[in-house]
Formats: sequence, C-alpha cells, structure tokens
Amino acid sequence: MLDPPEDGGEALRAWRASWRLSWEQLQPHLDRAATLVSRRDLFFRQALHKAQHVLETRQDLSLCPLIRAAVHEGCSGLLLATLDQARAGDPGVVARALACVADVLSCMAEGQGGLRSGPAANPEWMRPFSYLECGDLAAGVEALAQERDKWLSRPALLVRAARHYEGAGQILIRQAVMTAQHFVSMEPVELPALGQWVIAECPARVDFSGGWSDTPPLAYEHGGAVLGLAVRVDGRRPIGARARRILEPELWLAVGPRQDQMAVKIVCRSLDDLKDYCQPHAPGALLKAAFICAGIVHVHSERPLREQLLHTFGGGFELHTWSELPHGSGLGTSSILAGAALAALQRAAGRVVGMEALIHAVLHLEQVLTTGGGWQDQVGGLMPGIKMGHSRAQLPLKVEVEEITVPEGFVQKLNDHLLLVYTGKTRLARNLLQDVLRSWYARLPAVVQNAHSLVQQTKECAEAFRQGSLPLLGQYLTSYWEQKKLMAPGCEPLAVRRMMDVLAPHVHGQSLAGAGGGGFLYLLTKEPRQKEALEAVLAKTEGLGNYSVHLVEVDTQGLSLQLLRNEALFSCCP
Repeated sequence: MLDPPEDGGEALRAWRASWRLSWEQLQPHLDRAATLVSRRDLFFRQALHKAQHVLETRQDLSLCPLIRAAVHEGCSGLLLATLDQARAGDPGVVARALACVADVLSCMAEGQGGLRSGPAANPEWMRPFSYLECGDLAAGVEALAQERDKWLSRPALLVRAARHYEGAGQILIRQAVMTAQHFVSMEPVELPALGQWVIAECPARVDFSGGWSDTPPLAYEHGGAVLGLAVRVDGRRPIGARARRILEPELWLAVGPRQDQMAVKIVCRSLDDLKDYCQPHAPGALLKAAFICAGIVHVHSERPLREQLLHTFGGGFELHTWSELPHGSGLGTSSILAGAALAALQRAAGRVVGMEALIHAVLHLEQVLTTGGGWQDQVGGLMPGIKMGHSRAQLPLKVEVEEITVPEGFVQKLNDHLLLVYTGKTRLARNLLQDVLRSWYARLPAVVQNAHSLVQQTKECAEAFRQGSLPLLGQYLTSYWEQKKLMAPGCEPLAVRRMMDVLAPHVHGQSLAGAGGGGFLYLLTKEPRQKEALEAVLAKTEGLGNYSVHLVEVDTQGLSLQLLRNEALFSCCP
C-alpha cells in the first residue's frame, strides 16, 4: 500500500477511507469470559507440554509454580494426566514425576488433612508397588493412577495418597542405589577356626565439605563430592564389630555401647526370627540385614535356617556390634557400624572384601534395611585419613575415593586445633532427609544452586587441605554450615545457635556434624589445645544443657580387621 506500482495508490486510499473502530469501541462487543477461558486453556496447553519436556529432558527447572496455578485454576486433573505420561522407560524421570504428583495432591489438600510425612503401607496400594518392585514401570504408574482416583474426595485422603506416591518414588530410588552391587565382590580365604573371633574396629568420621550431595538421588542425578576425615574420639576408635562361627546352627546377636558391655542379646533359630530385618527400629535389625546382604542367610528360601547354616558352614554364627558414641551423633555411626559388621562377618565366613566393595556393600545393606542414606559415612570412617569421595551423575552408582595429601606436620597441627562438642541434642536426620528429597525433586532454584555449590566448594576445600591453611579451612567450614542450613532448613536448634555464637570468637570455623539438627559440633580453634579453655567459656554460659567437649585426632588407619585366638574372648549369648 505504501509503494503501489500498479493501482496508483487505490488500495491505500480505500484503506484510509474505511470505517474504523477503536479498541475502546470494540470492548463492549467482546466475550470477556470466553477470552479468559481461551487464554487459560492456551496457557495450560503450553505449560503441560513444557512440563513434560522438562521432565523428559531432565532440566533443573521447578514445576512448583505450574502445580500451584493448575490447582488454583481447577486444572489439576490435566496436570496429573500429563505427569502420568512421563517417559515410563526411564526410572529417573518416573521417580521425579511421582514426586511431582505427590506435590499436586498435597497442594490440592490446601494445608489440611494432616502431616505429609507418615506411613505409606495401605494394602490398597500394594498392587502398584509390586509392579514397580518388579521393574514394570508402565503398569506401576497406571495402577497408581487408578488407585489415586479413589483418594481425591477429601484432604485427609489426598495427603495419604501423596505419602504413597512418595513411597513409590522410594522404591525407584532404592532400585537405583542397588546398582552399587555391581561393584561388590569378594575373594575366598581360609576359614577361621570354629570359635575364633574376627574383630573389626573403626574410627568415626567428620565431614568437612559436600555433605548432602552424596544422598540419593542427588548422588546419581547431579553427582556428589564429599571431603571427610576419619577421626578417633578421645583417643579411641569408637565403633566396632566382632564375629565368629559357633557349633550351634543358630545366629547369636548382641548390641551394646562397648565391646565388653552388650545391652541387647538375640538368638535367631528360624527364618521367622529374621523377618524384621527391614524394620530399622527392630532389635538387631542391622545385624540381621548384614547376614542377608553377606549371603550367609537366604531369608526367602524354603530351606530352614538350621539347614542353610549346617550345609554351608557346619554351624552358626555369633555377631556383636558396639558404638561408644551417643545416638544421633552425626558422626556416621550407623553406616560405619554396618561396614564393620559386614567386614567381620565376611571374614568369619571365609571371605575377604576389598575397601571399594565394602563401601558399595554398605549402600546395598542400608537399602535392604530401608534406612537409605548416602555414601559419605562409610567412606569417611572405613577409609583412613583425609580423603574426597565422589560419584558421577550416572548409574550404576559408583563411589570413587581420592586421598588428599597434606604438608608434612599438618595432620598433627590439625589434631591440635580440632575439637568436638557434644550439644546434648539428638538429631532427627530421617525427617530432614524427607524434606531435602522433596526440595530436590521439586528442583527449587535455591536447592539446585546449593547442590552445585556443595560440589564446587568440596574441590576448593581439598585444595585448602593441600595448602595446609587452617584459617582458609575455617572459612570453608563456616560456609559449609550455611550450605547445610540452606539444604535442610530447621537443622539448627536455638540452643546450638547460642553455643556457636559463644564459641565464634575462639574459632576459625565450626559446623554441626552430618545432617545437623543436633549431635556433635566440630570446630577449628584459633589457638592449639583449647579443650579446657573452651570448657571454661561454655561453663560461663547459662542454658546450654548437657554438653561435653572431646579431643579428636585424624585416624590414619581406618578399618582394622584382626583374628584373635579362640580363648581370647568368650560368648555373651546362650
């Protein structure tokens, strides 16, 4: 119209002469409700397509804004259907989709219906769970959706359905971690004499950087890196196990706070006595799981326990475990204890397990026990000295360990400046773990960025060890505690914050051990050998509770395994 070569500008004149309506004049003739509906439908069509693309291409983008919008606009059904269609052949994609479904159901409950965390064992959900256990993801997702439709009528049912979707996701996480079995192997050795004890003793571990990045699914979806120290507490290696063969075709189990002080004694004479191996709070559950994971007992076999033991070993076994650390210490006790029990038990059964295999065997055992958890504890406590463990963003899950070389004399310097303070507060890592998993699967931007920072800072912290710089290590330690708090909000009790504030002028840096929430506080003091001085500082502060200060030193041996003469120890079981 602006440059008409043929009509001499007729089109332009016609356009200028045409009848016109302004936007204001058009508005009264517009069906505004239909326009809004059309815009909403277009938005959700695009958003649902994007959600499926985000899941299937494993993008670190959060779907939480879409979930809230869909529930608010009454489009939750469309979103649930889209999530059900996430690529069923990929367990990682399906696990994240299941977590998103749980978020949708929880959002639909609008804060009512009870706590999100809770049991997921309703019999009606066992059929879809069984499909997932067998690896049939498509049938499992379809069966979950069919069952879900029966639980949408009120908030209490919605929350319970959300719990079961999280339970379904845990099945897939467990299967992913079980791939660590690829790296578990053992070699036959001479069978110890009947009655000869095999003793395994271990240090505790202190995590200096990277914790949470070793936790599944972060460990194999993002990749993890943790720098840890094997440490003696007050000069002692506080964790251990001992095992031996016995004449009776039974399993004698004992658990206690010290090697010579067994508080719980259990005798297993049948497979029924082992059935609670997957209930972490059952007496002796970890020891029972150790027998199963070591392949000594086949709990689902039709052969009785007595027959299994006589056929393979000519008798039974006695296994004791102990930990001198308080419950919930944050120093990796349960995983290290599992490693000690497996090492002692396998050696008593005439097998030797390498360190790399043992680290992966503990991952397997903790999945069998249903406690879950990452790999940093067994790396930190079973392997000696200062080291960095890391896992790649791939399956099968493999943990690799790199020893960190430090300047000559630095280990002694570290021992002079490193202290443990028991806060008197028992941590609850399981609840913290559930919150972290939800945040990761939701790909909350702050959590995703924090995961990147944890891994990156671990590499920088390793370099600070190589340089032998205590002030720099203190800075990383304090930064690490801030990262832990960002990953698991609520892990810092008020009494612990008060204790840390009191100690701050005297230290280069400090952090709660493990997941936080309580347990031990570890710190790098500015001056050497400050145990008595800091005890005096804490004694002047009111309201700190039953704290205690402990010496700590780097253990350069790690797991030690020894065979004793037959008469060196005697049984404490019948």
